[in-house]
Amino acid sequence: MELKNNQNIDSEGIIDKSDTICIVGAGPAGLAMARSLLSKGIPFQVFERHSDVGGIWDIKNPGSPMYESAHFISSKYLSNYFDFPMPDEYPDYPSNRQILNYHREFAKVYNLYPNIQFNTEIKQIKRVDKHWFVETGSGEKYLFGGIVCASGITWSPNIPTIEGQSSFTGKILHSVNYKSSHLFQGKRVLVVGAGNSGCDITCDAGANAEQAYISVRRGYHFIPKHILGKPADVFGDGAHWIPNWLSQFVLGKLLNLLVGDLTKLGLPAPDHKIFETHPIINDQLLHNLRHGDVIAKPDIEKLEGDFVIFKDGSKEKIDLIILATGYNWSIPYMEESYFQWKQGRPELYLTLFNRNYENLYALGYMETDGGAYKMFDEMANLIASYIDANRKGNPSAKRFAQLIQNDRPLLNGNIQYLNTGRHSVYVNQVAYKQYRSKIQKKMGWPELKPGQFQDLMSPQVPPEKS
Repeated sequence: MELKNNQNIDSEGIIDKSDTICIVGAGPAGLAMARSLLSKGIPFQVFERHSDVGGIWDIKNPGSPMYESAHFISSKYLSNYFDFPMPDEYPDYPSNRQILNYHREFAKVYNLYPNIQFNTEIKQIKRVDKHWFVETGSGEKYLFGGIVCASGITWSPNIPTIEGQSSFTGKILHSVNYKSSHLFQGKRVLVVGAGNSGCDITCDAGANAEQAYISVRRGYHFIPKHILGKPADVFGDGAHWIPNWLSQFVLGKLLNLLVGDLTKLGLPAPDHKIFETHPIINDQLLHNLRHGDVIAKPDIEKLEGDFVIFKDGSKEKIDLIILATGYNWSIPYMEESYFQWKQGRPELYLTLFNRNYENLYALGYMETDGGAYKMFDEMANLIASYIDANRKGNPSAKRFAQLIQNDRPLLNGNIQYLNTGRHSVYVNQVAYKQYRSKIQKKMGWPELKPGQFQDLMSPQVPPEKS
């Protein structure tokens, strides 16, 4: 589709879209932002380097961390877009294929496709006076009135160096390159890292490898996907009225009953209270550990030939190491100086607003303890409300601009997150929602209301019930 028709083009071939917001990325955050701008009549254009929407959920998208067995770690009940529930026939924890179809249906229903330019990578974005110069990989040049970075946080693998790896006779891969359990057949496999993806991949190895191991540096709390018959997030959602310190105590005791002593499975004991790190939603790994299909090991000391030496002095012969060691956050199409970075994360007001450039935003550059998509919608609504107030000269825009400069709220809900890069911009979902809602009310900007996007829906698609 040609989106640049009828645009003013200057003598240098720059397409003037200074009245338009540029959204980079058509994954979940970009789609939420697009719908919000469309609903307020704010012109926008989305650039997506892949051939369709869905971001990381498309396993065919180059660089996607998706693998065949991946499922949602949040349940479908609390993780949908606002006013767009997941289909009834979806299971509690949908597969990656179902989530991808859900995103594509969302883009179709709300007529977002006409505003997305696919197969278009952004080469660079830089400031020009009060606007933004955008150059694509194919050489197109634009001038936009604002930028929303929505390109995601899992595209730049964090690959640690391990002592002795040059002598290792096996193979080392980052988890971004893992797609199918066929990779494990007949091999002795070690997965490094116990995040949610690392645990999933280890379970694949446990079912398919000759022997599977998982190397864990520190202890974590493992939350079963279902608690008393309910998805874990649905179970926890009913207790938001309880103070976080009490929730930590009660759920900690409940997990001790449900899960038991993790040290008996070879895992280190957690060195922190529950919720003080990103939750591990997995009970299948514990099943595999109890049956010997997976063996837990401590941190790696070094590699030596075809052996891995661990810090407890033990060693195992290993054919394949999978580094489930996470991702470095980056915004590669902009110079690092446009953002203030803290422990590898961009420091933004409410994780959204750049403090130095009033028309530069980021959506999705945060982590939280629950489903993200409704949260993305609420965040997108806040960004769009600020843009709208600015365009209309509403005094609330100046008041909010002062908050962007000076307001630095704690959004941890009185939970002391671990002092790691991952948790430097981590927010407690309830605390964030309460604070954002209070600020929006002060500005006079409305919250999302059921049915407000109905006018955007394709006429052949019946509106969903809220």
